[in-house]
Amino acid sequence: MFSLSLLLALSAIAHIALGAPYTPSGGLGTNSTPPAYKPLSDFDYQSLSLALYQEYIELDLFHYGLTKFSVDEFEAAGLGAEDRYLIEFMADQEVGHATLISNILGPESAAKQCNYTYPFETVRDFVDFCQKLTRFGESGVYGFLEHLDSRAAATLLLESITTEARQQMIFRQFEGLFPMPMWFVPAITQSMAWTLLAPYISSCPDNNTHLAWQNFPALNVTNNPNASTLTNETGPAITHNRTMPLSSAGSTVNLTWEDPGKQVGPNGAYNTSTSAGEGKYVAWISQLNTTYTDLTVLGNNTGSTVQPGGEIFGNGSFSTINGTIFIMITDDNPYVTPFNVSMLNEHIVAGPAIYQSG
Repeated sequence: MFSLSLLLALSAIAHIALGAPYTPSGGLGTNSTPPAYKPLSDFDYQSLSLALYQEYIELDLFHYGLTKFSVDEFEAAGLGAEDRYLIEFMADQEVGHATLISNILGPESAAKQCNYTYPFETVRDFVDFCQKLTRFGESGVYGFLEHLDSRAAATLLLESITTEARQQMIFRQFEGLFPMPMWFVPAITQSMAWTLLAPYISSCPDNNTHLAWQNFPALNVTNNPNASTLTNETGPAITHNRTMPLSSAGSTVNLTWEDPGKQVGPNGAYNTSTSAGEGKYVAWISQLNTTYTDLTVLGNNTGSTVQPGGEIFGNGSFSTINGTIFIMITDDNPYVTPFNVSMLNEHIVAGPAIYQSG
């Protein structure tokens, strides 16, 4: 005769084997264990803290633009009262996002809002900066989201970052750009995102979280296509199909870059660094692809490359290089994919920089 303990064990095994009703086997977090909406590792804590720094600057930026520029200046740029209200509502969204991440991290240990410096003096340049900042904010989360140990926290963060994706598209529309000139949104690493974000943070409270991510030397595209110039065909609109593209394959792209060792970020508390050797390539992270072109060194920390062409799946599918994308100088051209793009970090000489390809 079977013992009671054996019968219970067999029943448990059968339950596991059968799973929940109408649910295929497999998947993560699909059992009855209550979700834990908190960091489960230092990787989680540092990644979520980076996301919080991003939400804070967006909250400040949207409010700052609305107060810096007059109604007349917004109207001259084609943005009326309803457009300005939409920017205000997006700032309110950032309050929610910052509150969410602070609650996940723990209100007592989560970083607080900082002070910032911005590189614009006109409404058009404000809008341009917003669409670039929200691009690397969104892409920076995509780079780590699927690597978080806390799948529950990742679920909540996903629900906020999809809102940011809509913000980025709206600022492209405000700028008169085609709203979504890509099939896929690129993912970048935490260190790439922190490299782009840190220079705009001037100071933070002393007890704010010190981020572990690397700051790479800055890269500058000296002839970056300019999307902020206002013309008859580039005013705010639901969509614009430009007759003259911002960039094209075969265009020469001129670059300058800094040496490592510069103090950056809040209170100058971070130093740029690189573990890479001599720069040989320019990596282009766009959509699903990381494409490499040769770097031509022209002098001390100056060089050029040629914008690549190519299509995502070939066979006339769609241009790989389009939209607001990322470029960086590397010492090698390793094969990476969106899931393991962090393997590129050790090869970065300088960058990333935002490249406005379309």
